[in-house]
Amino acid sequence: MRLTKQTNYAVRIMMYCAANDPNLSRIPEIARAYNVSELFLFKILQPLHKAGLVETLRGRNGGVRLGRAADKITLLDVVRVTEENFSMAECFDDGAADCPLIDSCGLNSALRRALNAFFDVLSEYTIDDLVKARPQINFLLGLEEMPPANAAA
Repeated sequence: MRLTKQTNYAVRIMMYCAANDPNLSRIPEIARAYNVSELFLFKILQPLHKAGLVETLRGRNGGVRLGRAADKITLLDVVRVTEENFSMAECFDDGAADCPLIDSCGLNSALRRALNAFFDVLSEYTIDDLVKARPQINFLLGLEEMPPANAAA
């Protein structure tokens, strides 16, 4: 299974907002950090906002922030909002009723198990987990300067 570019960048938006918390994040800054168009990010924000995963504030001092705490947003939450279809094979589609094996196919049940395992793993990881796993994320996203090499001393 391959996730869409929309899902990839939706997770990145969420990570950026989590790393930048409590500050508001601005789309031009996020676009610059990930080298992607602002228009594309605005498109991705719509389903995230509708699902309550992000809040947007309009105006000159507006921006975007997480709709709830980063440790309360799972990868599964984001994937469910941004992916349109989880059909791993044609038999997952509604129009597959003409298949004589539809109710007793081993492939269908194996793929359903695999998809459920995929969902289970995604539900174990939060946006907070992704951000905390990379202590240098704020530097990499341009949110802060690289600390001096001898700062740990």
